[in-house]
Amino acid sequence: MAATVFCSFIIVGLFIADFFRILPSIGIIGVTLTAIVYALLHRPTEGRRNDWRVYAALGCVFLIHLAAGLNTSSVNLGKYGQDVVLQSPFLLLPLSFWLLPGLPAHYLRNLWQLFIGCVLVAALAATGNYLLHPAEINEMYLHSKIMPTEPDHIRFSLMVTLATAAALILLMFDTHLGKYRRWALVAAVGLLALFQHLLAVRSGLVTFYAVGILMLGWLVIRARQYRGAVLLAAALLVLPVVSYVSFPTFRNKFSNTQEDLSKVSSTAAANDYSLVARVYSYKVAAKLVKENPLFGVGKADMEEELARHYQRDYPSIRAESYIQPHNQFIYLAVAFGLIGVLVFTLCFYYPLLWTWPRFAPLVVIQYVVVSLSFLVEYTLETQIGLTYALFFILLGLNGLMPARTADRSWRPV
Repeated sequence: MAATVFCSFIIVGLFIADFFRILPSIGIIGVTLTAIVYALLHRPTEGRRNDWRVYAALGCVFLIHLAAGLNTSSVNLGKYGQDVVLQSPFLLLPLSFWLLPGLPAHYLRNLWQLFIGCVLVAALAATGNYLLHPAEINEMYLHSKIMPTEPDHIRFSLMVTLATAAALILLMFDTHLGKYRRWALVAAVGLLALFQHLLAVRSGLVTFYAVGILMLGWLVIRARQYRGAVLLAAALLVLPVVSYVSFPTFRNKFSNTQEDLSKVSSTAAANDYSLVARVYSYKVAAKLVKENPLFGVGKADMEEELARHYQRDYPSIRAESYIQPHNQFIYLAVAFGLIGVLVFTLCFYYPLLWTWPRFAPLVVIQYVVVSLSFLVEYTLETQIGLTYALFFILLGLNGLMPARTADRSWRPV
């Protein structure tokens, strides 16, 4: 029970971090202490633990950041210390979920429903703000800006995709849902699907349709539920058309993206266009990786090294427009070198390989969402992004773990 309460702190904390910044940390520390106490109390009677390799693999991501201290200049040791603290969930959360048994099925269902509810409330709040300022927000979308959300729009768009998929999974497999909860989840799926298009964040839309296509393939190939597949395919085809006609934000984002792409050849455009800025951040990063291929420049030293190359190679880009490479793998290649990227990839994706061939839709979906975000963002380099990505992978994995008490009902995985 205590572990579930602290897990709920983590979930709620993702949405109110700007107002109560330490709530996710309280949740992480709380669930860690609960797991340690549980392990100490039940050690004599516990026949076995969860498979330690799954959690050790994720814990090794923290060790990559810890080892970077050997490749950090003395003037940036403070930044290095901040990064170690930021990445500590990669140590604490895997340890906690290794020590804990599988949570009871109804606790897992409640945690997923809490997440869906939080996403829905945040989406309704953002929509309400949009309806109060439609002209102003519509104009923002023509200038590479997005309506205010809590948390930030990039991470939030990923959460919208996961919440929509989780609601569908619960509807498909959870036979213990009451009538009102089932209708609430149906409403959540519809509202969140529409909101994703109103929000019109590129990474969110890409993950939304990627997960939709993945679920469509499963319905056809594995489940052979052709009626459901037809309905889902129709929704995926109709949604963008309806959104383009109905949502000015969606239309304006589409126009802005076209204009953004047309400016890539102009270096100075990086000062005003987000996609252009990302292209040049990749070019600068490639130069740094070429100079430091094996162990990188050290994460704490990245900002200075990137600025030096910007100034030398692209003087027309203003200092305030310097950005770090918006790609998790490129980011890690600059920070820790190609060896660091290889170790990270093996460790981070080992749990996904470990689940095979068991049926774990929530684990697979979260890995798809997070992996696609890696291609356009450094998702794991912010508190909210890291906590969101790691926690829901571990929560899905917990559904595969044996519960301490007999429970024959479906476990969300």
